[in-house]
Amino acid sequence: MMHFVYILSCADGTLYTGWTTDLDARVSAHSKGQGAKYTKVRLPVSLVYSEAFGDKSAALKREIAIKKLSRSQKERLIADTKETL
Repeated sequence: MMHFVYILSCADGTLYTGWTTDLDARVSAHSKGQGAKYTKVRLPVSLVYSEAFGDKSAALKREIAIKKLSRSQKERLIADTKETL
């Protein structure tokens, strides 16, 4: 089973980081206001970054690492990913 870490861009310009085993379903839930309390009041949201991991432990460690980044570091991470697509 794959585990994903993701970053959402919220309508108020903030970024939300989370993890899931079903990225499409989780982003859909956030978009419908059924995700985290944080995103529920900041709709609409859009997926701007994701990483896949083979195990939950690695995904959770990466989520924590991303949450510790400054906003500018998160923006750079997002931009670097877009450049490689």
